[in-house]
Amino acid sequence: MKKSLASLLTTAIVVGAASTSFAAANPFSDVPRGHWAYDAVAQLARDGVINGYGDTSFRGDRNITRYEMAQMIAKAMAKQPKAPNDKALLDKLVAEFRDELDNLGVRVAKLEKHADMVKWTGELRYRYWSNRNNDRNYNRNKDNIDQLQLRLYPTAEVNQNWNVKARLTASNNMKTDQSGNVKLTYAFAEGNYKNFQVKLGKMPLYSLADDGLVLDDFFSGASVSFGNKVKLVAQGGRWDLNNSAVMKELKNYGYSGDETANYWGVEVLANIKKFSGGIGYHHFMSDFFKVNKITKDQDNDSAGIWTVGANYKFTSSFGLQGSYARNQKADWERDAYNIQMNYKGIKRENKGTWGAHVAYRKLGYGAALMPTYDTASHMVGVKGWDFGVDYIPFKNVQTSIAYFHGKNITPTTGVDDKASVLFGRVSFFF
Repeated sequence: MKKSLASLLTTAIVVGAASTSFAAANPFSDVPRGHWAYDAVAQLARDGVINGYGDTSFRGDRNITRYEMAQMIAKAMAKQPKAPNDKALLDKLVAEFRDELDNLGVRVAKLEKHADMVKWTGELRYRYWSNRNNDRNYNRNKDNIDQLQLRLYPTAEVNQNWNVKARLTASNNMKTDQSGNVKLTYAFAEGNYKNFQVKLGKMPLYSLADDGLVLDDFFSGASVSFGNKVKLVAQGGRWDLNNSAVMKELKNYGYSGDETANYWGVEVLANIKKFSGGIGYHHFMSDFFKVNKITKDQDNDSAGIWTVGANYKFTSSFGLQGSYARNQKADWERDAYNIQMNYKGIKRENKGTWGAHVAYRKLGYGAALMPTYDTASHMVGVKGWDFGVDYIPFKNVQTSIAYFHGKNITPTTGVDDKASVLFGRVSFFF
């Protein structure tokens, strides 16, 4: 790397005194007063950013190493420049020489506290559901939901391996103009090492093998994963059943009781070229499963759900996905499955991209505890067809529409009744 005018003046700027004449003695024998770089070199020498060589020479015609440049940047950072332009220049240099700065150890550690280690992203989204279904008394229900939601995602870097992630959520019922309090949806520490990852805290709970057929929520506990193309994921903790679609449904029929479950699960996942898939097992323990006859043995308060899934990309535009789940301890609605064809797909940063899907699903209460599908957010215990389209009209703006048409699964009467859901969404990402 050359000791060029640009690098000298940039570093001189961030220590606060570029293009200034000095009455001090000439610091280097080979940079005489009147030299085009004299002021910058003298300022850097006076501030201790550069030291030259033992023979009083500067040797500005030789290449410097990245490590030497990092030393100058570290000393410039210690000056804590105030001007916005100076800070911006310094931030660019820090980003370019981060590896070398890390190797400087303690000196850099003292400087990093002045850097912004927290990044914020977010989403403002409006969602609409129009649910139509027959209840178990054969009454036709109509339920429209208008929800405005703000999500903020802070991510804080702890060190080169660990970071902290969180989500803050605020919701507004557009129909009643009622707003809830801002809630901490999740917060967890994440450690990333080669082929190994660990999470601790409250974190997303997503059934990866079946791509969200069984679960898409959050739980408090720990999660570890090993591997790369073939990965083992193990996790355990506590899950709030109030968030589940099945709990929301059963509360309509007067359920009250244990609302938290002990949970553990394990999955084996593979991602090889055009194929991805896996198998998994999820185990829950709560009186909820016993009281509501989701288990065969009424003295058994657990649910054990086996799941398997696969996804294959035929071309860059077409993909086929299939997944199946079975609660081996359920007395009714023990099965769930999804067969889905995907066409293209959206990229939020690319205006005009779009994607579509068509699927046939069965979402039994005993297996699909909280599926990821938009049209199933407020309705499970159904089977039928699902159609959807996503479109990016502007950069970082997503629009979606989906429609489900099928039947209720009614174990108490043995009668299937019509059910449908219309879903719409507009999201702004920032």
